[in-house]
Amino acid sequence: MAYPSKGQDAKTQNIDEGACYSWAKQQSGYDPGAPPPTATAAKAAPPPAQPTGARAKGAVRGAAAGAVVGEIADDDAGKGAAYGAAAGVVAGGARNREAKRQQEAQAQAANQQAQAQADQHNAQIAQQKDTFKTGMKACLEGKGYTVK
Repeated sequence: MAYPSKGQDAKTQNIDEGACYSWAKQQSGYDPGAPPPTATAAKAAPPPAQPTGARAKGAVRGAAAGAVVGEIADDDAGKGAAYGAAAGVVAGGARNREAKRQQEAQAQAANQQAQAQADQHNAQIAQQKDTFKTGMKACLEGKGYTVK
C-alpha cells in the first residue's frame, strides 16, 4: 500500500504506481500480473515389474547342471536335475528381487533430483518476487509516497 506523502492526487498516484510497477518488473524479471508457475516434482514411479523369466531360466540352468552332477555323482541325472531346477528357481527369484530393488532405488534418486530442481526453481521465483517488491517500494518512496 502506498500513501501520498506530498499531496499527490489519485491520478498522479496511478501514474507513479504504473511507472514504478514497470520499472520494478524490468529490474526483477518478475511480473505479479503474470507470475511464472511454481514447480512441483512429479513422482517417477518405478517401472512395473515385467516377467523376466529369470526363475524359468534359472530352473533350466539348474536342471542342466544338476543333471550333469547327478549323473556323475550317483548315476541319477533325473534326481540331480530336480535338485538343480529347484535351486535355479530360487536363484532366479533372487535376481528378480535385486533388479526390482535397483529399479526402486533409481526411481527414488530421480524423485529426489526432481524435487531439488523444483525447490531451486521455486526459490528463484521467490527471490524475483522479493526483488520486485523491494524495487517497487524504493521507486514509490523516491516519488514521495509512504509504503506499508
